[in-house]
Amino acid sequence: MSLGPEASISDETSEPTADAAEVRGPAEKAIAGRSLKQIAWRRLKRDKVAMGGGFVVLFLIAVAILAPVLTKLFGHPIGEFHQDQIDATFGTPKGPWGGISSEFIFGVEPTSGRDVFSRIVYGAQTSLTVAFLSAVFSTFLGVLFGTAAGFFGGWVDSVISRVMDFLLAFPQLLFSIALVSVLPDSMFGMDSRWSRIFMLVGIIGFFGWPYIGRIVRGQTLSLREREFVEAARSLGARSQRILFRELLPNLAAPILVYTTLIIPTNILTEAALSFLGVGIPPPNPSWGGMLSDAVSVYSIDPMYMIIPGATIFITVLAFNLFGDGLRDALDPKAR
Repeated sequence: MSLGPEASISDETSEPTADAAEVRGPAEKAIAGRSLKQIAWRRLKRDKVAMGGGFVVLFLIAVAILAPVLTKLFGHPIGEFHQDQIDATFGTPKGPWGGISSEFIFGVEPTSGRDVFSRIVYGAQTSLTVAFLSAVFSTFLGVLFGTAAGFFGGWVDSVISRVMDFLLAFPQLLFSIALVSVLPDSMFGMDSRWSRIFMLVGIIGFFGWPYIGRIVRGQTLSLREREFVEAARSLGARSQRILFRELLPNLAAPILVYTTLIIPTNILTEAALSFLGVGIPPPNPSWGGMLSDAVSVYSIDPMYMIIPGATIFITVLAFNLFGDGLRDALDPKAR
């Protein structure tokens, strides 16, 4: 008798190996599902450009928070004049490249001799404070009125939509210039710098909410007809519960994305107002104010214009790159 076939049959009917047992293991060996937050975070981590922009944003926020410490370690007080660094004849920095040296790493300001590094650092504090607070203010108003218009409809939608159309057609920059010019420099017991900062936050935030309001209104109009909203209504849920428990969680992604994208716009608006002389009042530091001062001396000291201009460019670019990556990561249709 041949043992070949019998041997093959016995091999086929032998017990499964350890690897096969692991594959056919119990249910706890199954792959766990990922939440939407985990999926979005994995997508965002794969986007190297967006992550780079995010790291630059975090670095700028840290610089703004630690402005007094950085000034003490690497710079000089913003109100300190260094006339010994200025050429008495031409009023320009003595050293090359705008007076850049180991003592003044960004050079000195023409005529006055103030440290450019310290003014850039405190300017970051000013610009980011205005940008973030005005973005929060406009987002709050936009979400409030946008959800109300989209959810309730009828005359509520008509009134809010016409107000948004009016504000969108209004010359924001001209009205901001006129309003800031007539308001006092100091209010509520604050100094001129912080008083003007909160004034700009209110103006920029008020004129910025219609943009996000229209987006939220359109999303709310789409979501209120979905099945989960109809199911909540059939179970007797009130309008307040539907708004806060059903609609707002589904509006979180577009709200977050638009907020990150409106921040660089607010930075440019603040810089433009300061450039025109109605933003942060001198001698308080501001990137737009530094660009305005550099207009008269850029031909003899170009570094005084290049440094604040490059700072604004890098900041706006970083926020836009991070916002675009965040939008792609939170898009459920993205692959």
